[in-house]
Amino acid sequence: MKVVTLSVFQDDLDLLLDNPSSLTVTSSARGTVKDKANFKVDEDVSALRKAIEGLGTTEKTLIDVLTQRSNAQRQLIAKAYEKATGRTLIDDLKGDTRGDFEDVLVALVTPPAVYDCQEVIKAMKGAGTRESTLTEIFASRSNKQIRELSEAYLAKTGRAMIHDLQSEVSGDYEKALLILAEGKRDETTSVDAAKAKADAKALYEAGEKKWGTDEGKFIDILCHRSVPQLRQTLIEYKNISKKTLQESIKSEMSGNLEKLLVAVVKCVQNVPAYLAERLFKSMKGAGTTECTLTRIFVSRAEIDLIDIKVEYKKLFGCSLYSQLESEVSGDYGKTLKCLCGQDE
Repeated sequence: MKVVTLSVFQDDLDLLLDNPSSLTVTSSARGTVKDKANFKVDEDVSALRKAIEGLGTTEKTLIDVLTQRSNAQRQLIAKAYEKATGRTLIDDLKGDTRGDFEDVLVALVTPPAVYDCQEVIKAMKGAGTRESTLTEIFASRSNKQIRELSEAYLAKTGRAMIHDLQSEVSGDYEKALLILAEGKRDETTSVDAAKAKADAKALYEAGEKKWGTDEGKFIDILCHRSVPQLRQTLIEYKNISKKTLQESIKSEMSGNLEKLLVAVVKCVQNVPAYLAERLFKSMKGAGTTECTLTRIFVSRAEIDLIDIKVEYKKLFGCSLYSQLESEVSGDYGKTLKCLCGQDE
């Protein structure tokens, strides 16, 4: 599997330069979920009430309404629902559904920044931090998304997210994660070719060429430079080293720092391909990692899920929809399939 996956990230580095990046573009043009035309909030509220308040919950109605409205429309539904019933829609969904199905419906009704914030809190809660979740979120989100997540975190906990992350992670992984969690990656769109060459040389000298690795240099360049600048740097690095930067990181580093910097490089090149790979891994092997599936489907449905589906097929030779059919079942499976949509 590794061989297949690496190829999409490493081939055609030159093609990268003109590709838009989900790290900088957060429009809904490549999402599978759009605003519903002729949206009537009162009709949706009464359909949901009937589904929840009647004898036995009508799951089909919950799925149809919540997967076929944009998040902004779901917020209007939740507000009107509470006004009409005196109860919150989230509380009623929690009371009437269970397990992964409950989790995905509640996620759909949660504003995106608040949902990301809850996922970060969950990753830090309890014994052992789930670094893979933190890595995925902070490597794949735009500055704007990270800043909104930070504000949601402060509003929910009364504490700065950076402060809490500091107490949960350590070492070079902490250094890199905290820079990303500031949401201050350079956003210039122009590329300084000389700087890209100099950075590539500095990375080569800090890693492959050196006895022992200067992790700080990798962290500084990969976590601060703009996406277009880093794309050029990846090309320059391959010219100097004959290895890709990703291969060098894998051979020079280990543990959580290696995983984070590899994720950053993959996201600089192609966020949808990185997330397609995360989806594949969450469905492969013994048991499905539902929390990863839920997070990616819900958080990318209005951003780049169409591109994730394209990359999935390219990487793994089958459609994401057909993979869902064989890996997830019940109302939870139906919900994910509705968000995914069949291939045109």
